[in-house]
Formats: sequence, structure tokens, C-alpha cells
Amino acid sequence: MTKFLRILNDFLSLFFPYTCNSCNERLLNNEHLICTDCLYNLPKTNYHLENDNPISQIFWGRVEIENATSLFFFNKGSRYQELIHKLKYNGKKEIGLELGKYFASFLIESESFRIFDYIIPVPLHPKKEKKRGYNQSYWFALGLNQIYKTKVDVDILYRTIETSTQTNKSRFERWENVGEVFKIRDNITLRDKKILLVDDVLTTGATIEACAKALLETEGARVSVATIAVAN
Repeated sequence: MTKFLRILNDFLSLFFPYTCNSCNERLLNNEHLICTDCLYNLPKTNYHLENDNPISQIFWGRVEIENATSLFFFNKGSRYQELIHKLKYNGKKEIGLELGKYFASFLIESESFRIFDYIIPVPLHPKKEKKRGYNQSYWFALGLNQIYKTKVDVDILYRTIETSTQTNKSRFERWENVGEVFKIRDNITLRDKKILLVDDVLTTGATIEACAKALLETEGARVSVATIAVAN
């Protein structure tokens, strides 16, 4: 940023202060979207350091996931609920970018999450994406890729039908809702590739399971999972 732009930014912030999207406190000049205090106090899972962690165990006997992790635990009523809500529904897609970059900065240090050929976000149906204006999981993937420097693909995996919201559904209802709606466009591109499948919030794992099963139809494909949050 040039000196002029910094001065202009500081001047504008006197009248329109930038606030943290989590706690709503005023951001300092070196902070962006989320304050340092909120990032530091994120209820991190650190599951990337454990291969057989509780998130991986969600998929045992359901689908063959190599490794799985989430950045933080999601608790309703916490200050981080507002962060996820703004990302998904208030047009603050850049929150996904920021959290992805932050997560990848230490995720990539884990042996289990060090190298991937592709990062693939869970797709939205085109109608829903058009209505929302973006796919929040794609922006999370972009943030991760600022560190990983690999390929982010939004074309191979797609959603065949528009499903109803997963909120307030049981595990069985969630699986019924998404069980057969994900497909892949070819069985060649991902052959023998290592894939990081990413999403925003993991609850029962039904959506991730359905996506992984579609990806694993490709010979030699291996799938790991990373989400921004996991419901606690």
C-alpha cells in the first residue's frame, strides 16, 4: 500500500472504523477482517496433529478418508458463530480467504497434510451459488491455496440437484438429502491424485461423505478433509 493510500485509509477509518467480524471491536492497522485476539483465542481442534482424531472417526466404516481435521470447534452462541454466519449469509466471503490462509500456515507443517495435488471445495448447486453470489467453501480453498500453491478445482465435482438446507436435520435425514447428489465429470484427471476436500462447517459428515464417495470413484484417488469448523 502506498503512503497516500495508507493516509487515506487511516482518515476514512476515523469515520468508518473497521471492526472485527467476530467480536466487533475496532481493528488495528495491521489487522484484517478478524482481530489478533479472536484468532489467538479460536477454540482450535489441533486435530491435524492426530491421525485417528474424532473427526476422522466420524467417517470410519462410511467412506475411506485418509485424514480429517477442522480449524476450530463451533459452538452456538459464541463470538465465532457470528463469523461463520457472516461468511455464509452476509456476503463476507473474504472471511473464508482469511481463515484458509491462517489455517494453512500451520496445517502444511503436519506430515499428514503437507502435500496435495488438488484442493476441491464442496460445491453448491448453481442456483444456490447464483442466489448467494459465491461459494464460501471455494473462498476457504483459495485461502488455503495461498500457502499450498497447488490446484483449486471447482469443475470436476458437481452437485446434480438443488437440495434443501441441512440445518436441523438428523444424520439419516442429512444423508438422505445429499446421498446421491454429487458426481464427477471425468475419471481421469484425479487418477492417483491426492485431494484435499474442503467445506465450511462439519456436523454429521453426510455432505463430506457423499462428496468423497464420488471422488473415490476415480482409480487411485486419495481424499483428506479440512473444514473451517466442526460442530461441538
